Amino acid sequence: MRYAGFDLGSRTLKLVIMEDDKLVWQQVMPNQYNFQKQVQAMLPAGSYDYLVATGYGRHYFDNWQNAATISEIKAFAAGVNYIHSGELTILDIGGQDTKAISLDNRGKIKKFVMNDKCAAGTGRFLEIMAAALNLEIAEFGDIALTASYAEKINSMCTVFAESEVISTLSRGAKPADVALGIHNSIVDRACGLVRKVGINGKLIFVGGVARNSAVAHLLQKNLDSEVIVPPDAQLMGALGCAVLADKMREDAI
Repeated sequence: MRYAGFDLGSRTLKLVIMEDDKLVWQQVMPNQYNFQKQVQAMLPAGSYDYLVATGYGRHYFDNWQNAATISEIKAFAAGVNYIHSGELTILDIGGQDTKAISLDNRGKIKKFVMNDKCAAGTGRFLEIMAAALNLEIAEFGDIALTASYAEKINSMCTVFAESEVISTLSRGAKPADVALGIHNSIVDRACGLVRKVGINGKLIFVGGVARNSAVAHLLQKNLDSEVIVPPDAQLMGALGCAVLADKMREDAI
């Protein structure tokens, strides 16, 4: 049987297909305005026997045959637990939300917290701040790590923070120092969520923002705990869906 996991995030679409408990296909695409057309292009006919979806746009699959939907909390817990065993703490920073999840040694969810509906501290916030500094998002974290000083960014509202960044630059601040200040503000917010669930066992950092070198580095420094970033950190939600698809298919029969 081939099981598909689809994470329809606000910024990217992630697809994973598993067969005989092995990953056989993965794909990541930017989420564009006509995401329904993208989904259909990513899922050619006959590519899977059963599909489970999560994420911002998961309800697109509500009326699909041989498909089910689950929460992002459940999907990320299952995905991370598939590649790491024992007690775990998961931090997921995605395009428009941040989640901290605590798992027991059986992979069961003990506690979770999420940020509010504001984009502050998320991937979208990073994109806007990088643009304000005229930097590519792919280089943003690396440049922040070259700073000798962190400019304080007080506002976490995206609109006000952008104005604050522009004002700080106009006073002669170095772009790298401003970039580090922005990353510090994001990490402070993320650390607050992690502390609410507690650090139990390994701390696994996932989601699109996990690819940012400065965020991972600052998390480890601020939490005084090793931060593990899986090689396919952005795919953990989709992977969790594929992992759970077998049981969900049986329950649906």
